[in-house]
Amino acid sequence: MTTDATGTADYDWRFDSGRTCLDLMATSAPGAGPELLLNRGFLGRWLLDAGLLPAGTPVSVVDGPWADRFVELRLWIDQLVRAELGGRFADSALERVNALATASPPSIRAVRDGNGSLVRTLGGTPECTALLAAVARDALDLLTDPQALSRLRQCEGESCRRIYLDTSRGRRRRWCSSEVCGNRERVARHRRRAAAVARV
Repeated sequence: MTTDATGTADYDWRFDSGRTCLDLMATSAPGAGPELLLNRGFLGRWLLDAGLLPAGTPVSVVDGPWADRFVELRLWIDQLVRAELGGRFADSALERVNALATASPPSIRAVRDGNGSLVRTLGGTPECTALLAAVARDALDLLTDPQALSRLRQCEGESCRRIYLDTSRGRRRRWCSSEVCGNRERVARHRRRAAAVARV
């Protein structure tokens, strides 16, 4: 597993869960690992890669306190999504996500570029509250859509906590990523078979 200039492993940069709010959940470091979102460069790049900021937005706009607020939102969304999957209630988390979702209107708008094509641009200086609201609204849209909710899955990969939307035909997807967790499972299965043959 390689790392980039911010010291972030490639695995942490995947956006394959099917929803922005679930991709935010996936930024949680497993075990007692470092809190990646507290790195301003990481948060700025995550906002760009998630499409919450238009390409080319300088990550210098991401202020220090933003990280703490995104970590809090991630925690509330994680509690809310996992509670729904488990048939439980997380009313305190729901209240906080609801409050954030209505705190600020979106700050993205569409304009024509030099070729006449529509492109995304900022409606003003990026504001943390508006970006938090966009992710919170995505979580509420997901959890209030019965069809989407029925497709939520927990990855079956060993030690993987990612939750994703299963949009596969037949809804038989077992892993958040066939290339990552699926491949790990196939390699582990091969090693077990090889070890069993060696013992015979």
